Amino acid sequence: MTDGFTLTLRVTPNARANTVTGFVTRDDGTTVLAIRVTAPPDKGRANKAVIALLAKALGVPRSKIAITAGETARTKTVSIAANKADLSDRLDALSH
Repeated sequence: MTDGFTLTLRVTPNARANTVTGFVTRDDGTTVLAIRVTAPPDKGRANKAVIALLAKALGVPRSKIAITAGETARTKTVSIAANKADLSDRLDALSH
């Protein structure tokens, strides 16, 4: 994906509900978007749930979101093929 932007996520699988917790600052000073999904981290199920939840929260098609790093880790980088300025209101809403 050449156009768009990236987000760093902190994913918690096997949660009670699918939810975007919001942006959090980690101990190392980096800011990540915390996401919880009910799917287990088995055979890509949690990754699919993350993409679906993020697509719904941002109002973009799932096909516009791809995990570019951390497929088997809790910390993931996703690329979103959309204009970040167009999504600024939705991104702001995720931080609350």
